[in-house]
Amino acid sequence: MTDTPQPLPPHPLGMTPEQLAGTLVGRMGMELLEVGVERTVARMPVEGNTQPYGLLHGGASAALAETVGSIASALHAGEGRIAVGVDLSATHHRAVRQGWVTGVATPLSLGRSVTSYEIVVSDEGGNRVCTARLTCLLRDRPPAS
Repeated sequence: MTDTPQPLPPHPLGMTPEQLAGTLVGRMGMELLEVGVERTVARMPVEGNTQPYGLLHGGASAALAETVGSIASALHAGEGRIAVGVDLSATHHRAVRQGWVTGVATPLSLGRSVTSYEIVVSDEGGNRVCTARLTCLLRDRPPAS
């Protein structure tokens, strides 16, 4: 475990742009900005992630929250282990219609088998849009994965 930000891999999550495009992270336009056990940050455009009224979809905020919390949990888990989300709760505080939102994950509890992170999603003005909590189970990596 390390509490200093790690350099970003050449491609987020160690995947090529082609592989990433086929994931939810790629489809939603998420960009990793900082990666570390103590703080993981990503941003996501509002455009393309709205509900029919033109507002940022609450599920998009939840997906951003689970992404940054899961990445931080996986870093804490370490080599040969994986993090699997088992609980996500999100409270939506305000609407966003345009621009980008940023999710910042910070740890609440870092155990050997379970992690919990608080994730704050903010708009470009620094206003809190959503507060989420993610709990991940840490497991040994299955063979051939």
